[in-house]
Amino acid sequence: MTISTVNSYAVTSSTTSTTSTDDERTTVDSDEFLLLMVEQLQNQDPTNPTDTSEYISQMVDYASYQTQADISDQLTTITDTLSGFMSSQGLGYLGQTVEAVGNTTSLQDGEAQWSYSLDSDAESVTVSILDEDGNTVHSASGETEAGSHSFEWDGLTSEGDQLADGGQYTIQVEAVDDEGNDVSGYTTVIADVSAVDSSGDEAVLGIGDASVLLENVLAVRATQ
Repeated sequence: MTISTVNSYAVTSSTTSTTSTDDERTTVDSDEFLLLMVEQLQNQDPTNPTDTSEYISQMVDYASYQTQADISDQLTTITDTLSGFMSSQGLGYLGQTVEAVGNTTSLQDGEAQWSYSLDSDAESVTVSILDEDGNTVHSASGETEAGSHSFEWDGLTSEGDQLADGGQYTIQVEAVDDEGNDVSGYTTVIADVSAVDSSGDEAVLGIGDASVLLENVLAVRATQ
C-alpha cells in the first residue's frame, strides 16, 4: 500500500495563505495559531508523526509570547496615560528651558533672558529692567528691525553692581518709529522651570522666584 506524504506542502500552503493576505501583519492571534496546529496535525506524515511533546512545547512558547505581548501593550497604555497626565499638569516641564508669553522672570545662574517683538522698524528702542518695586535697575538700547529679538541681562545694574540670583525682574520695551508711533509688540521670558504648581484651576510653572502659566508656554528649548 502506498501512502502519499503531503504534510510539507500543506503546512507551507496554509501558512502562506494566512500571512500573505495582509502585508502589514507580522503576528498571528490565538485562533489562527490553533488553526495552524490543527492543519499541521491533519497533514503530518503518518509514517513519521510529530512528537506530542513538541506540540506541547509550541503551545507553551506561544502562551509565553502572548503573555509578554499583552504585558507590553499594557505598559504602552500606562506610559501614554502617564505622559498625557504629566503634560497636562506641567510635570514634564520640570528641568526644561521654556519660552512663555510674559515680561517677568528671575535671575538664574547670574542671568535673565527675554525676547521682544516689533510690529515694524523702529527709530529707537529702549529696553529697561525693573525690579519688584518698579525701580529701573538696568537700561540699554535694543535692536530696531521689525520682528523678534532676544535680550539677555547679566544681572549687572546700571551702576555696575552684580545682583544675586532670585528676585523678580520685569522687562519694559519702549519702541517708536520715525513718526513717534509706538511699534512695540509682545514680550516673552526664557527660563528654566524649577517648580510646578497644579493645585489651582491652571497649572503654573515656577521659574526661580517668578512664574508663568502653563498655557502661555510657546516652546521648549534645549537646556544649555
